[in-house]
Amino acid sequence: MPPRKMEGPGPGKAPYFAPANRYRKNGIGTKKKPEPGNNTGRTTHAPAGTRPAPTGAPRLTGRGGTLVIVVFSLVGTTISHWVGVPAVPGVAFTLACLIAVFLVRPADLLSLSVSPPVAYFVALVTAEAVLAVGNEGYARALVLGLASRLAEVAPWLFLGTALVLVIGVFRGLTENLRDLGDQLDGRK
Repeated sequence: MPPRKMEGPGPGKAPYFAPANRYRKNGIGTKKKPEPGNNTGRTTHAPAGTRPAPTGAPRLTGRGGTLVIVVFSLVGTTISHWVGVPAVPGVAFTLACLIAVFLVRPADLLSLSVSPPVAYFVALVTAEAVLAVGNEGYARALVLGLASRLAEVAPWLFLGTALVLVIGVFRGLTENLRDLGDQLDGRK
């Protein structure tokens, strides 16, 4: 087998896999369209270490939205155990789903749309494992606690998950699905 050619592109040349007009190194040598009020054609860069000012509502990633659901569900399950009101975990889960679907970035709606039931289950197992500590039959208390909580919260799980899907469709979930299909087909 002949040896591979190990030399790279010449100075100032883009690698074969990057379009030459989009290749840049540290913003040097890039040309952009002139910005309004900037007729020089030069790019403007923010000073190092500064961030652009936030605009609009805060945005979460898909993981952040899932974490919101886990935390709210964990707190709701714990409060329900102390207070004795079985609807608290369901209301907390549904509220967390609404908060998450409105605050998550549109690009992360697909990962958020599949995670609410799993996020609730993780929170429930964690809460019941902590609450079952000290009982004589730990495994029995854990299994019974999981079964009873899941039975009580099942309608709320369906409601919260359905709200995430319906609101997600209006926020751009269909475009995410289309992009995923294009990526799987190799078109993108």
